[in-house]
Amino acid sequence: MRIGANGVATATMVRADKHNALDQAMFEGLMNAAEQLANDASVRVVVLHGEGKSFCSGLDIASFMSGEGGTDVLLARDDDRLANFAQRVTYDWSLVPAPVIAAIHGNCFGGGLQIALGADIRIAAPDAKLSIMEIKWGLVPDMGITQTLPRLVPIDVAKELTFSGRIVSGSEGFELGLVTRTAEDPLSAALALADEIAQKSPDAIRAAKRLYDETWTSNDTAAALVLESELQTGLIGKPNQIAAVVAGMSGERPVFVDPA
Repeated sequence: MRIGANGVATATMVRADKHNALDQAMFEGLMNAAEQLANDASVRVVVLHGEGKSFCSGLDIASFMSGEGGTDVLLARDDDRLANFAQRVTYDWSLVPAPVIAAIHGNCFGGGLQIALGADIRIAAPDAKLSIMEIKWGLVPDMGITQTLPRLVPIDVAKELTFSGRIVSGSEGFELGLVTRTAEDPLSAALALADEIAQKSPDAIRAAKRLYDETWTSNDTAAALVLESELQTGLIGKPNQIAAVVAGMSGERPVFVDPA
């Protein structure tokens, strides 16, 4: 993981020989990266991608079966956390205040797709391969998909993809709503978008992420409207909001301070 001078952090899954399949070390690396990024005020945007030929091919079952504790470790849950061990590699991205962009290429299967769904934005290669593949192994998807997929697709689409486990291309994923948009070079496109976002007020970007995350599927209209007002009150007149106004009027690139 690295953080550029523009506040764009790049988190890379590095297990290219296994198409970045998830072993215990990969799980722990993703969780540690999310925690570190969540606590770093200098981070404006995160780009998440996989090294080599794929984004992530899903769970490396063999590595867990041969390890101490087997697959039971995946379901272990700390008393002070909502998500269990496996769920944290998707859910913990929602705890990062800055936007997270997943750049998807090659295989994006099972747990790999659920990691991508945990990002705020997904840019995929048109020929990327995506699948909710758990049914192939007689399992249900259980890495936080209940908190991500309902915001993207209708329930019948979710069921069809889950029941069949079929592989869809990045292009079809865009048509279905799994993918935000496609690009021939998803990493370059993700980095370009990240740079664009990094030039906006980090206070406003973080507030917007919180606003949508907390209200998008909520039926509490009153609470949602109150949150809009509360977040706006926290922005108006603050240094970064003033810097945005000055830049908007002058045409010059704004200089923002890190969120408190």
